[in-house]
Amino acid sequence: MTTSPDSGLLKPGQIPREAAKRHGVPRHVAIIMDGNGRWANARGLPRTEGHRQGLDALRGAIRHAGQRGIDFVTVYSFSSENWSRPPTEVSFLMGLLRRFVQRDLSELHQANIRVRVIGARAGLEPGICALLDEAEALTRANTGMTLVVAFNYGGRDEILRAARQLAEAAAAGQLDPASLSEQDISSRLDTSDIPDPDLIIRTSGEQRLSNFLLWQAAYAEFVFSPVMWPDFDAAAFDAALDAFSARERRFGAVSAGGG
Repeated sequence: MTTSPDSGLLKPGQIPREAAKRHGVPRHVAIIMDGNGRWANARGLPRTEGHRQGLDALRGAIRHAGQRGIDFVTVYSFSSENWSRPPTEVSFLMGLLRRFVQRDLSELHQANIRVRVIGARAGLEPGICALLDEAEALTRANTGMTLVVAFNYGGRDEILRAARQLAEAAAAGQLDPASLSEQDISSRLDTSDIPDPDLIIRTSGEQRLSNFLLWQAAYAEFVFSPVMWPDFDAAAFDAALDAFSARERRFGAVSAGGG
């Protein structure tokens, strides 16, 4: 499903980043794209149609994030728990991934967007791994917005994999457990080269993290939108950004008013 010329992603030079930052726009927005199935069920459509429309919503969100000057957008595309869904649905989602890479990757590259994929690669089909590698390799040198795709991702699994690396380093005498720091853990996470999210948006009205960016979300602001993901448009995105800009981020400190 290709986009029309007028709805394409921004090209380099069209993103007013610094102007946006002066107006309280978060540097990194992470999104839990929830509600595809319920959106379809409410319309008497198969769940797969909800996922198809959800892909269009993702294109729109990427485009709008670029227009608002956001530097990093992380999307929870497929969790490590999603493999337990019906095989036909999983197969359809894998097909959507292939189509997204085949049809949208070139446009993302032309728009100077860098693609990063986080999540476990071990055990994935070679064809899927090749797609993920292709997306990262083609866009690695791009300097615009970074699109982080959480695929086969689980926050606990990510922390567990980091803990194993630290244990192996300690066993090899390369790390003193007594000197272990938060940075030692952060540097071994999938997001080691990505700043923590400033804002996490979850659509569909659900209010939980669902194993998403557990370590990184320590000081993120949360917005739980009632909008189902296929209906998440520029207005819904702006409403979440407005809610973020109205908040005072204290990171554990006392506010200017003493609160």
